[in-house]
Amino acid sequence: MEKMYNVGKIVNTHGLIGEIRVIATTDFPEERFQVGNTVYLFEKNSKKPEKLIIRSHRKHKNFDLLMFEGFTGIHQVERMKEGVLKIKEAQLTDLEENEFYFHEIIGCTVVTTEGEELGEITEILTPGANDVWVVKGADKKEKLIPYIADVVKEINTNDKKITIEVMEGLLD
Repeated sequence: MEKMYNVGKIVNTHGLIGEIRVIATTDFPEERFQVGNTVYLFEKNSKKPEKLIIRSHRKHKNFDLLMFEGFTGIHQVERMKEGVLKIKEAQLTDLEENEFYFHEIIGCTVVTTEGEELGEITEILTPGANDVWVVKGADKKEKLIPYIADVVKEINTNDKKITIEVMEGLLD
């Protein structure tokens, strides 16, 4: 089976006309959820993905609201709650220099410029101005690392290693 990547998690339905509420797990929700695009639904208890074509997309608060072709009511989409939306690897687009997909960053080991290993990136938060990487160390504690030029000095996705400069107060 072709490799697939998460682009969103369905958290609820929205209204009565078949809209679903999605928390995007992609930096490109406008591109991924464009009308006419194909996504694949992975439901909790199903091994086989369901191919869905996006009929409409709009933003509402912190969510992306989607409707799919062939689905016209809440009763048809309720089963999708807690499902994960994915795209095929072939649907990924080329990025600019110094841009990365989440799946390239998650799993990378973070080390300081002094060589101290801080842990592995387990999650990427997108609160606003810049992404924040969640790094879980051997002590199971999480550290939050902002993805800014002053902190992130080198990203090597081939070796799954990221070097950061620890600014004062960053790890406190």
